[in-house]
Amino acid sequence: MTPPKNRGNGQPRRPSRPTAARPGKPARPQRGGSGTTKRSQPTRTPREAPKPDIDVHDPDGIRLQKLLAAAGVGSRRVCENLIADGRVEVDGQIVTELGVRIRPDQVVHVDGVRVQLDESRLYFAFNKPLGVVTTMSDELGRINIGDYVGNREQRLFHVGRLDADTEGLLILTNDGDLAHRLQHPQYGVLKTYLAQIPGPVPRDLGKRLREGVRLEDGPASVDSFRVVDSQPGKALVEVVLHEGRKHIVRRLLDSVGHPVISLVRTQVGPIHLGDTKPGKMRKLTSKEVGELYSAAGL
Repeated sequence: MTPPKNRGNGQPRRPSRPTAARPGKPARPQRGGSGTTKRSQPTRTPREAPKPDIDVHDPDGIRLQKLLAAAGVGSRRVCENLIADGRVEVDGQIVTELGVRIRPDQVVHVDGVRVQLDESRLYFAFNKPLGVVTTMSDELGRINIGDYVGNREQRLFHVGRLDADTEGLLILTNDGDLAHRLQHPQYGVLKTYLAQIPGPVPRDLGKRLREGVRLEDGPASVDSFRVVDSQPGKALVEVVLHEGRKHIVRRLLDSVGHPVISLVRTQVGPIHLGDTKPGKMRKLTSKEVGELYSAAGL
């Protein structure tokens, strides 16, 4: 070991020690220690380049706050406050001026949720009864959805299908873009079903269905599965999935040895069947429409 160097007075130099921190102050790190920040290191993240301003104003349009109020967002004053607070976007651009006019077909979000301003767009929740085929007309003369809603002035179409032996929720609309996304598995909009099946239900059934089973047209799986009720010889189970293949719930349960006795769809995305009676439909609220758009990534 190298002996300590002598001072000028002949005494050996003592090794340096860290300076003790004064009461109430943190200890000063030694130079070259791990507590320092190099000058070359940035101390803050670089700011993102601002998005270019887009002129969303249409001089021939309607005042933004009037359209928002008509869409059920709130009173005219509430909508003006939302705009002034920077909570409204038009075509991806935050709007804070109360004099902005837009067209009803422009894309508007409030607090990140899409608001449909086009009054010609219609959205309904329909409870399809048993024995009704999912078409708007049927050349074989069978009872179909058109028999319930065909007398409306605006043409509606159904989102997805339910076979005649399945009852429950169908979304009816004339919004083609939204309908496409709701039923395409790419966008992952979940559908919830209640199925009555033969019991008892083995404990590993949910795991098997979540891991996936092979059907004749390829593998399929559920997003979630749970037993709602169990009685001697039968059980009520909830199946949630984003698949849209024909008879997918029936085929999945049949493939694991529990063929469906009865089947009801109770939910599409955020929309619940609720207490809507078979053969009846209700108009979706503006809030529900916004939630559907969010679920579909619009």
